[in-house]
Amino acid sequence: MAVVANRKSVMNLFTGVNDIFSHRVRIVLAEKGINFEGVEVDLSNPPEDLMELNPYGSVPTLVDRELVLYDAQVIMEYLDERFPHPPLMPVDPVSRAHSRMTLHRIQRDWDSLVEKLQKGREKEKAAKELCDSLTVIAPIFDQKPYFMSDELSLLDCAIAPILWRLPAYGIKLSPSAKPLEVYANRLFAMDSFQASLTEKEREIRE
Repeated sequence: MAVVANRKSVMNLFTGVNDIFSHRVRIVLAEKGINFEGVEVDLSNPPEDLMELNPYGSVPTLVDRELVLYDAQVIMEYLDERFPHPPLMPVDPVSRAHSRMTLHRIQRDWDSLVEKLQKGREKEKAAKELCDSLTVIAPIFDQKPYFMSDELSLLDCAIAPILWRLPAYGIKLSPSAKPLEVYANRLFAMDSFQASLTEKEREIRE
């Protein structure tokens, strides 16, 4: 518990070095300019500190004083509520509900395919399904600068880590997905996105 006990005034984030869920949280932290102490975790040998805090030993795990959170979406929404500027979720309940449903669909449709790609299960099939799904949705990104929004939101923070890893998954988008590629490059150029990258993640596109 030394990592937490010595720095109670600073948030601690137990994070994977190449994990889309940890990456999402790091983007939110960077976008909001939140000071935190990152603890990179080898998931094959999680530290005792993490196991004492989180019964699953999973990342990301956020420690904010006495509060411990270990679900990426819960962490992202908590950070957005605790540090409301810039806002990354709509204010009105209906729009917030739509955003949450879209985040749920990303988890169900894309995160499940990413998990297969990372674990090497049905890799070619998963890569094709993800590529096809991204291509189908690509025209949406011609309508607004961000995902169905004029401003950056948690939806963009959720999608960006997947798009960044496409080369690692052996996925090359077709010309018909050009709007998505333009959108992705816009996200990648953001200071907050660049600040969120670990050395391991940078290597994906070097």
